[in-house]
Amino acid sequence: MKTIFSGVQPTGIVTLGNYIGAFRQFTELQHEYECLFCIVDQHAITVRQDPAELTKTIRSLAAIYIASGIDPEKALLFIQSEVPAHAQAGWMMQCIAYIGELERMTQFKDKSEGKDGVSSALLTYPPLMAADILLYNTAIVPVGDDQKQHVELTRDLAERFNSRYGEVLTIPEIRVPKNGARIKSLQDPLKKMSKSDPNKKGTILLLDSPKEIEKKIKSAVTDSDGVVKFDVKNKPGVSNLLTIESVLSGVSIDDLVVKYNGLGYGAFKAGVAETVIGHLSPIQDRYYELLESSVLDDILDEGAVRANSIASVTLGKMEAAMGLGRKR
Repeated sequence: MKTIFSGVQPTGIVTLGNYIGAFRQFTELQHEYECLFCIVDQHAITVRQDPAELTKTIRSLAAIYIASGIDPEKALLFIQSEVPAHAQAGWMMQCIAYIGELERMTQFKDKSEGKDGVSSALLTYPPLMAADILLYNTAIVPVGDDQKQHVELTRDLAERFNSRYGEVLTIPEIRVPKNGARIKSLQDPLKKMSKSDPNKKGTILLLDSPKEIEKKIKSAVTDSDGVVKFDVKNKPGVSNLLTIESVLSGVSIDDLVVKYNGLGYGAFKAGVAETVIGHLSPIQDRYYELLESSVLDDILDEGAVRANSIASVTLGKMEAAMGLGRKR
């Protein structure tokens, strides 16, 4: 099977949008590909983090992966900082990257704009991201539009390395996830649901309580005509709620429109809330169970061992190709 690599930063709580857009797709991919899922904690420290909170969030994210359906028998889950080859290969990628191409990265421009000083790692983390991917002979990288530019740079760096030092690295393909499940803010359905949204009512978090979920959905922005119909342009709020229920229930949007025909938005929102709560409850139960057990750490320990064994082979080839260390 072809290898897929995906990395997620342990910053903040996973939203319903993250879950639908990424984690549910991960559970499907693990049956078709050799999947490696990495908690990229070294990327998280490109901006200042509270150490205690970061440690807590790393373990929390690992629990969410497993609770969402990642099977450690089929997929490899590990923490970036527990595999030293990432930082080592990241430095080697920095050595062949050009400052100009790093400065052109959109995320660097966005995160550094208007600030008096930014971490140098904010500029140089794309080579580390390249190392994350290339260490595992990755064939496919599933990314959203916001990370596509970084994977394109990964391809450029891999080709540059191979051109200079020989065919060592696999050139990965970029895969943008299927459209149709882009979850929007409950308060501004023209924007995506985001954990950084200052209006907390617009975002459902994966660990929200049933009461919190119900309250947020009841206050979701819709329109004044009271008709449940899928029309993204003219009824974005209603369309967003229909998308959420359809994705989580497996019922088509057309069938949901029939279901709510003649009913007001009150009944519609109550139905959406019931679906969300029913879908997330077993995930939340499994999440809290994992946090209180040693199973999660056993999975991560095994993941670190397996990831190190794979990454060290590629790292050794890279070092030999560049002439590092002593020849044995």
